[in-house]
Order: sequence, then C-alpha cells, then structure tokens
Amino acid sequence: MIKYIGSKRALLGQVGSVVQRILPEGGRVCDLFSGSSRVGHSLKKQGFQVWSNDHNAYAHTLATAYVQADRERWADKAEIILAELREIKPEAGWFTQTFCQEARFFHPDNGARIDAMREHIERMDMEPELKAVVIVALMEAADRVDSTAGLQMAYMKQWAPRALKPLQLRLPDILPSVAGGPCIATRADAVEIAPMIEADLVYLDPPYNQHSYLANYHCWESLVLWDKPETYGVARKRVDVRERKSDFNSKPKIKSALKSVIDSLQSPNLVISFNDEGYLDREDMEKLLKNRGHVQVIEIPRPRYVGARIGIHNLKGEKVGAVGRLRNVERLFVATAKPVDISGIV
Repeated sequence: MIKYIGSKRALLGQVGSVVQRILPEGGRVCDLFSGSSRVGHSLKKQGFQVWSNDHNAYAHTLATAYVQADRERWADKAEIILAELREIKPEAGWFTQTFCQEARFFHPDNGARIDAMREHIERMDMEPELKAVVIVALMEAADRVDSTAGLQMAYMKQWAPRALKPLQLRLPDILPSVAGGPCIATRADAVEIAPMIEADLVYLDPPYNQHSYLANYHCWESLVLWDKPETYGVARKRVDVRERKSDFNSKPKIKSALKSVIDSLQSPNLVISFNDEGYLDREDMEKLLKNRGHVQVIEIPRPRYVGARIGIHNLKGEKVGAVGRLRNVERLFVATAKPVDISGIV
C-alpha cells in the first residue's frame, strides 16, 4: 500500500485484536476515516463485513479497491488491463509537467508513463470497482518510485534512488468476499454520514492536528480525479486544497466536530485511535466518551514518521522545518456498551 503518515500499519495487530475481543462472532465494522484503508483491509481479511468511508477521492478509491472489491470477481479482469497498460507508450502530459518538472516528486520518465497510462484508463469503459483496482495499481506503482520522505508537501534534494527505477504495475492485494455480506466504500463527510451508520462497531481515526491529508497527498487526489486542476506553490498543490478544509484540522473546531460524530453514532461499540501529538489529550477524549458505556485506553509508543527523522527539502534543496521529538504515543480508546476484557493487548 502507499506510504502514509498516520497509517496504522504498525498497529493492525492491536486494532484487530480489540475488534475481535469486542465482536468474537464477527459483524459489521465501519471505518469512518479510512485513509489508506490499511485497517479496513485488515479487518476484511479477518472476516468482518467492513464499511469504509472517507471524504477524499483518493482514499475512497483505495477503499473501493481494498475493501469493497472482491478478488474472485475482479482479479483476472484487472490483470488483463494491467498487461495492456504495461504496453502503453510513455507520453508526457499534465502530470509530468506539474509533478516532475514544476515540482520533482517523480522522475520525468515515470511521469510520462503515468500520464499515458492514466489517459488510457480514462478512455476505457470500466465498472467503478474495476477502475478503482486499476487506478490503485497505478497509484502504488507511482508511490514505489517517488522522491519524497512520505509526504507530498516537499521532495528530496537529490533524486531518491527508487525514483530512477522504471515504474512497474502490480495487482493490488484485493481480498476475497466475506461470509457476512458485501463490504462497501463511501465518500462522505464524517459528521454528515455518522447518523446514518449502521454497524456493530465503529472505528475512528480522525486527523489529529493541522496537517491536512488532502494537502499531504494532493498528487494522489489529482491522479484519481484526473481533473488536471490549477496548482500553486513549490509543491504544486491543487488550488482546492485552500478551500476543502476539515474541522478536524482546526484546534478550535476539532472537539466540537468529534463530539458531533461520537454523539450521533448509534453503534454500541467505538474504538478511537488518536495520537498524543493531537489537539485533544487523553482527558479530553475520555470526557467525549463518558456517555458511551465502559471506556478503556491502550497506550502504544511509536517512532514518528520518516520525515521527522531525515528532514524534508524545498525547491532549492534547503531543509525546511525543525525536527522535534522522534517518538510519540498512539492511544486506542475503547468504548463498549458491555464490559470487554482487552487486557494483554499492547
């Protein structure tokens, strides 16, 4: 899967164990801020019926491929299309100009491959799930040859060694269907969709500080939408990054936004992942959950993202930003209608 700040790749074991303790017989789990879809993918692999939601188009596409799409239906068809795309002649276009020349996230040789493949995909008449699988294959191939420290806010001073390798398509790890029923992916604002969620458990992993995921991964948003937007700044971000703001990225607004979500969810069980670098501390979160039954907390120390350790650079090759602490603490807040033993999960 793509590199992703805030990804719960290292916490999948703990999250999966908590959900399994709460729902030992299985059931429907909603991931309301699905992001990279690592959690939804992992829960589907465990056999849960998963509902993934996110308001960004790239995240919705990832969820469509990794949660909603079933391997037995789409894998063979996707392989045929990927084989066709591998034979497409590179042709530089908007993506190359924007993200390889005006910015340097990808080498121009790979930019030309991305441009040609994405244009070909757009001309094909594919069902939405199949198109999502194919676009995710292209997104992940691009991610493997990028020249960043994991964020699309800045790029490396010199080409990263991987950026000089040719882009190669692989079939994403899409999963077989689950016995509990079809999994789904939706694209909606979390506050707006929360009252409509029907699930045995809801997992929340909201943004926790000022850093916008849309701004951090704007290249993927443009690759998915393929709307070739006007861009700005050294990073050539989409102009709508300035407009598509989330209350969860606002210190004055996040508590009210999260309270609205928590209070409107009808699910008997909630699991919330929140970082200790976030705008809300442990006491704040426990107060928000005080009416949700039994509340327990698991604390998991983790190293910070790679950019904090090696630094990120601007167009002139100058390091930008100061490095702070190198470790943080991920907290899992577990709120259940009935007492659940989560001891031993660390």
